[in-house]
Amino acid sequence: MAAAAASRELFTSGVRAVLHTWPVLQIAVDNGFGGVYGQQKADWMVDVVQQYFHDNADLQQSEIEDFIADLMDQEFDTVVDDGSLPQVSLSLLQMFSQWQQGALQQLQLKVNTMTQKRERAKVQAPPTVSNNDDEEEMQVMESAPSVSRTPPAPPQEEDDGWTVVRKRK
Repeated sequence: MAAAAASRELFTSGVRAVLHTWPVLQIAVDNGFGGVYGQQKADWMVDVVQQYFHDNADLQQSEIEDFIADLMDQEFDTVVDDGSLPQVSLSLLQMFSQWQQGALQQLQLKVNTMTQKRERAKVQAPPTVSNNDDEEEMQVMESAPSVSRTPPAPPQEEDDGWTVVRKRK
């Protein structure tokens, strides 16, 4: 029984490695698409996906894609359209197949490789505008002729307690 639990945990580690190195999920979590509990949702997603594999026999890649796409949409308000979903689904399907066949050493090697490479998606902010441009705009604005307007008339209080502001003529 302990061996079965350990091998199931190995598959769960594989699912975790795939999902946590997936740039779409990383970006969704890092940018708060899932709200303040985004990281907890990502961890929960690992458990839900591994359970989905165990509960359904003979899953097809398209079924896995649809399931993960629904999770991303519901939990992170994210539509995955970068083409990575088929790759993630195929990787999960291969890991599950290895787990079912008892190729635990191969699965462990794959998990170790993925967790060692565990690269974070890098999102770069657009280059900032230098302060010199802002200073030049301020100088131009300061040197521009000013247009004066007549100030509004002082407010007058009506009999009903309301204050009415009227424009001077």
